[in-house]
Amino acid sequence: MIKNRLLAAAVTAAIVLPNIAIATNGSFMMGNGTKANGRAGVGIAIADSAVSGADNPAAMVKVGNRIDFGFQVFDPDRTATITGNENPGVQSLNYDGNGNNDGPFYIPEGGFNYMLSDDMSVGVSVVGTGGMNTSYDFFALMAGASAATEQSGINLEQIRILPTLSYKINDKHSIGASLQVAYQQFKAYGLQNFDNANFSADSGKVTNKGRDDAWGFGLSLGWQGQLTDQLTLGVVYNSKIDMDEFDDYKGLLAEQGDLDVPENYGIGLAFQATEQLMLGFDIQQINYSDVDSMGNTLQAGNMGMNMMVPGQQLGDNNGSGFGWDDMTVYKLGAEYKWNKQLTLRAGYSHADQPIDKDQTMFNQLAPAVIEDHATIGMTYVLPQGSEISMFYMHAFENKVKGSDSIPGMFGCNGMCAAGEADIKMSQDAWGIAYGWNF
Repeated sequence: MIKNRLLAAAVTAAIVLPNIAIATNGSFMMGNGTKANGRAGVGIAIADSAVSGADNPAAMVKVGNRIDFGFQVFDPDRTATITGNENPGVQSLNYDGNGNNDGPFYIPEGGFNYMLSDDMSVGVSVVGTGGMNTSYDFFALMAGASAATEQSGINLEQIRILPTLSYKINDKHSIGASLQVAYQQFKAYGLQNFDNANFSADSGKVTNKGRDDAWGFGLSLGWQGQLTDQLTLGVVYNSKIDMDEFDDYKGLLAEQGDLDVPENYGIGLAFQATEQLMLGFDIQQINYSDVDSMGNTLQAGNMGMNMMVPGQQLGDNNGSGFGWDDMTVYKLGAEYKWNKQLTLRAGYSHADQPIDKDQTMFNQLAPAVIEDHATIGMTYVLPQGSEISMFYMHAFENKVKGSDSIPGMFGCNGMCAAGEADIKMSQDAWGIAYGWNF
């Protein structure tokens, strides 16, 4: 009965607490759980908490009977600049502002694992998957002159609930499978310039519709194997999560409001260099191009008053999106056991950001241009055997300068210069978690 109540509390907390509002590898978080985040997200070949199932379901059978819960504070700094988009006698669309009217954000994490036998476990991990958020003051390019007091922005929040079955084949190899249950919320506001037949296949379903939500399901499969006394290898595959459509925004997002969670997969290794020092390395692939709302480019036709390519307007089956490329993320982490109570962590990750220079206009709403993260973390074992973990992450500022990014004629009836949109972001995050074996 106690275990059932703890599980229900973890799932409920993840849904009702303020969730993720912007992520860091595109729309994905850097890592899953406080311990992995201290290693820059390295976790595919490691099993050290009941949240490890979010990195690799094969890890859960190795963590024993365990409960973990925590949260992180996520504080992004995102800005947008438009230059060269003005002519005498017409409204200037030039802009220099930040999208930080919302934030910081609070991201929950939790996990529960129970050993059915020495070789099999059942559990659940609950993690923030990612999201996107911006909130700008009056933004003429987005809202138009008629909305001079309105903010412009979007907010996407995603969590994954991962019921997991994990099996130990022998002393060195384990496998696992999770049902990925995803929940997301979305809203867009102050985008009146896009809410017409020149841009959208379903005007009236583009902006200012409040929050809409969606559920979806996918599958996660994983393996961990100890190849030598020092080296452990892990592999994980997370299918695309097929989400319900956001009906209130079917004129904005491609495929009538469809915004799936992209397929992603990875390989990782953990090398026990000494009794105290462990080194880890993960490679993660995220396939944004398979999700039309994310991967499709902005299809600006520049054909008279029809600004979008016919059949590729916002909301169409092949509608315009954010134009994100696929990402390959490289994560390097280290963990040093200082003594029986204290373990220290550090890590660094790198990825080429997914936004091309000619796609920056729409991505002022989602300036996901981060490439490099540095982290530190620690775990301290308390006298009764439970433990507290913490981490800090800094994502270094990165800027993408637009090139051919704003179509001529945008919003000015053919009288404005095209101009360029530049986007920039940096981030900080810190988190704390508590865990114990029972």
